[in-house]
Amino acid sequence: MRQSQAETRRQQNVAKRSMTKEAKQLAGLIAGLRKSLDGIHKERMSKKLTGAEMGMLDERRNNLLLTIAALDDRLSAVQGLINLGRPHIIRVH
Repeated sequence: MRQSQAETRRQQNVAKRSMTKEAKQLAGLIAGLRKSLDGIHKERMSKKLTGAEMGMLDERRNNLLLTIAALDDRLSAVQGLINLGRPHIIRVH
């Protein structure tokens, strides 16, 4: 029984380290995407753009916003599991 508990504890520690690493990576990625979003906003405001160019920037902005929202959801889920003390390795298919 002791060996089983030790193995479970070891697996949880590995999962917690993995999830903590993932949370840091997600936070960095989100920060980088937000910088890109700021760049798009500045580009859109500072230059005289054609309608097609504005449309392209708007499309990029919308795609970035959707990506950021999805990554925020993922980060929230990972942090929630860590805070609950229920870390496990999340597999994405």
